[in-house]
Amino acid sequence: MKFKKIYIVLFSIVFLGSCDLDPIPTSAIVVDNFFNNDDEILAGIINIYDGLQGSNPLEGDGGFNNPHLAIQVEYQMGEVLSDNARTKSGSPQGFDFETFTVLPQTAAVITYYRSMYNIIFRANLVLENLGNASESNVNRFEAEARFLRAYAYFNLVRFYGDVPLVDRILNTEEEEDRVIAFTRVNEDTIYNFIIDDLEFAVNGGLDNSSRSRASLAAVQTILAKVYLTLGQYGQAQGLLESVIASGDYSLEPNFFDVFYTEANNETIFSIGFDDTLVNDSQGFSAEFLDAVGRGTGSNYATAELVEALENNGGDRTQFTIREDPGNPGLFQTVKFLPIPDPNVGTFTVPSNPRIAGNDWIVTRYADVLLLHAEAILAGADQTTSSAALESFNAVRVRAGLDPQTVITRQLIMDERRVELAFENHRFLDLKRFGVAQEVLAAFSAANSHDFQAFELLLPIPGPEIAISQGVLTQNPGY
Repeated sequence: MKFKKIYIVLFSIVFLGSCDLDPIPTSAIVVDNFFNNDDEILAGIINIYDGLQGSNPLEGDGGFNNPHLAIQVEYQMGEVLSDNARTKSGSPQGFDFETFTVLPQTAAVITYYRSMYNIIFRANLVLENLGNASESNVNRFEAEARFLRAYAYFNLVRFYGDVPLVDRILNTEEEEDRVIAFTRVNEDTIYNFIIDDLEFAVNGGLDNSSRSRASLAAVQTILAKVYLTLGQYGQAQGLLESVIASGDYSLEPNFFDVFYTEANNETIFSIGFDDTLVNDSQGFSAEFLDAVGRGTGSNYATAELVEALENNGGDRTQFTIREDPGNPGLFQTVKFLPIPDPNVGTFTVPSNPRIAGNDWIVTRYADVLLLHAEAILAGADQTTSSAALESFNAVRVRAGLDPQTVITRQLIMDERRVELAFENHRFLDLKRFGVAQEVLAAFSAANSHDFQAFELLLPIPGPEIAISQGVLTQNPGY
């Protein structure tokens, strides 16, 4: 399902999104006259998804004048900041991340932070107006809004560490609200808030009927990943087994179909895009190509990832990377590229590659199966659990690889790397497994970069610190 922009003055407001920092709607009358019934509240919920989708910038602005690209820039921190991806030749879209020279002024650092808080603002706006919802829909509306708010906070806390906790609409003309808006709180407090939102959503009456809106399985999967991040393996295992037992999801037999048959059986939660309007399309897949889009060649495979795919990718490799036709020896990602032609094994570029409708997959069933094996492993070095082997080997066998009889931590990391390459999991996986510093230091040394341990957290955006007038503080090292 694609969600069109909602052109209502109310929703044009950006919290923590511009230098004048005004969370007050441009028309108080619009606020007073909106959210009066279920239809208007639903429009507000769809607008949260719109914020997560981001706004594909218009031609000529390069994306730098758009503060809300949201997940469209996430690949820079999720993949290029790891040992998976690089730029073709110093592309401005990601070069700071490739070389571990990210600064508080780096464009993606700023727009991603602002985008997540914009999503949180939209969710809070809905949550504060649920008094006008019908009794039959109020719990579902609240569950959906709290799921999306929790997802935004989960992204923020993993990438930036301690962040401000905003659980209501703030008026920063009031000193107390201004302090709340810019005061960073401890990660533990943020995680408790996320868990509270997601636990409510688990019991909020959601089902598994949608792939592009909140579903029970989407909530359970994200909550399980939260628990895995915190080392609470039993809670994660139970949630993942609920997703598996639902019977609503399965691995696609053909890996290609995961990305080019949208809302397929494997997709649990995706962000929808449309290929007819530039404002509802995505431009990031064009950035993965050479000489098109906002950047050029900005998410190429590292030599290390190419080797991993050649050794362990199996049937996935041809639909994960291809050799750049114009730059032999360099490899592009083919996941999410526009207009595929599986019959001849090529991916042709449309006349305007920045108008692409490929949905972004946040999580899918293969992710669930590998997380399930990780939860059973529970931080140990290896396991022979039949349940873990069943989940782990289902992913391998789909790729045409031999099943394993023993699962190790390294095998799970290796399998997640090749199965989920370019899906923005790698950097966060390395952190969750506790090996990010070791892996990235070795990768950096081998490629003449200068990774340092403090770079496991992104810097707090410099413009936000300036706006806060000294209230918002910076992460160490930046």
